[in-house]
Amino acid sequence: MGHIIRDRSFDFALRIIKLYSFLTDSKKEYVLSKQILKSGTSIGANIREARNAQSNSDFISKYSIALKEADETQYWIELLYASEFIDDNAYKSLNDDINELISLLISSIKTAKNNGK
Repeated sequence: MGHIIRDRSFDFALRIIKLYSFLTDSKKEYVLSKQILKSGTSIGANIREARNAQSNSDFISKYSIALKEADETQYWIELLYASEFIDDNAYKSLNDDINELISLLISSIKTAKNNGK
């Protein structure tokens, strides 16, 4: 699952970068876009850091931070949708992607906790 979650989080970060560009260039929205850029790209960065974890607990910690960032990103997606900066299609697609990442992170954390026992 390690490669899947790394690839999906990287692809998601690319989507977030494109969303940021769209929001700032087309919608002239600079506050929410900066927030989602930070949290949405941080997910993959923490997953990448976990590759070099010094211990199982360090791995779990990095993935837990990624999960928190994913949850925050979902909040910004919901807020962008509610404030009509993104349409139904963008919302559904982004929300599906972040839900998948959240599920993968939760599953990975549970597996790592079970392997550490």
